[in-house]
Amino acid sequence: MKNILIISGHTNLAASVANKTILETLNERLPEAEIVKLDELYPDFKIDVEAEQQKLLRADIIVLQFPLFWYSAPSILERWMEETFRHGFSHGSTGDKLKDKKLILSFTTGAPETLYSREGAMGYAIDEFLPCYKAVCRLTQLEYCGSVYTCGISYGNRTTPELIEQQKGASVEHAERLIRLLEAL
Repeated sequence: MKNILIISGHTNLAASVANKTILETLNERLPEAEIVKLDELYPDFKIDVEAEQQKLLRADIIVLQFPLFWYSAPSILERWMEETFRHGFSHGSTGDKLKDKKLILSFTTGAPETLYSREGAMGYAIDEFLPCYKAVCRLTQLEYCGSVYTCGISYGNRTTPELIEQQKGASVEHAERLIRLLEAL
């Protein structure tokens, strides 16, 4: 399998059920993949640009793993992209270091999928929240390879051991769908 880099953008992975379970499952099933937990490495948001760019250079496939916060990636993942995807590295006349690498978005939402539609409370489908990532791919010459997402994973739905186990089960299934996509690339 190709070199896989998984960037965890959860701001507090220790308090997570879904994203933590997804990453644990990926670590078990894809031990050769490099998993970067931004909240542990950079709690102060001071990104080691050189170290992170070196990880990107080694990768063939980049997976951004995160919970959808306010219709976007969490702030630490946005900061990581701001710092590592620099002019001259990822784009610009000399910035081609991400060219032909593949990008996958892997995320969870708190709200159920039925709310992500024109008729639902969000007023937009899930894919309508992703154009900025597709634009990043276009600018940096990354190949956008789609998304894997699971909806209805919220803190409010963790009130009993049974509900926590349901979230864990949905998260393992999420990881398995992501692995199938990775294997197809």
